Amino acid sequence: MKDKEIERLNILKQEENKLYEKNLQFICGIDEAGRGPLAGPVVVGAVILPKDSFIEGVNDSKKVSEKKREKLYETITSEAIAYSVGIVDHKKIDEINILNATKLALKIAIEGLKQRPDMIMVDALNNMDTDGIPYMSIIKGDAKCYSIAAASIIAKVTRDRIMREWDSVYPAYGFAKHKGYGTASHIAAIKENGPCSIHRKTFIKNFI
Repeated sequence: MKDKEIERLNILKQEENKLYEKNLQFICGIDEAGRGPLAGPVVVGAVILPKDSFIEGVNDSKKVSEKKREKLYETITSEAIAYSVGIVDHKKIDEINILNATKLALKIAIEGLKQRPDMIMVDALNNMDTDGIPYMSIIKGDAKCYSIAAASIIAKVTRDRIMREWDSVYPAYGFAKHKGYGTASHIAAIKENGPCSIHRKTFIKNFI
């Protein structure tokens, strides 16, 4: 590992290291993928990594290529003390709105962990049901915190895989390429074909 990458990871782990110094052992990073798309679920990833975890390339999922994310996903999940995902589908998003759906997915992810965290570090969410577990909400946490960055990769890879599966069901919309986000080609496909079953009705009302 190059010195520059070691320095970057050391900076990324500063928040966790402060907690380890307070004798906290199980620190859980949490992040979501899919708040903005016009179709598909919102996915929250949760991961507890060992104190000495130092995985080369871990970063905000948006800064990592799809191919590299897939490799990092395998490394992160194999090294994790515990990890989980919470998935809330398009119907529930329409029913309770995307913010509440994200908080619900977070609750599901926490409940799915085989190890109860001592502390949760989450990317810019507040007023959540964490089952009494204390949490830190960090703005742009996926770019500032190692555990949150790792969780962002778990969430993104999980959601991308789901959207690639939907692409085989609804090939006319290009889900494998844009993953449901509101690209020009996606909006054009909605206007041409109408919405499909996984479109969020509350998100696409201006396009139909």
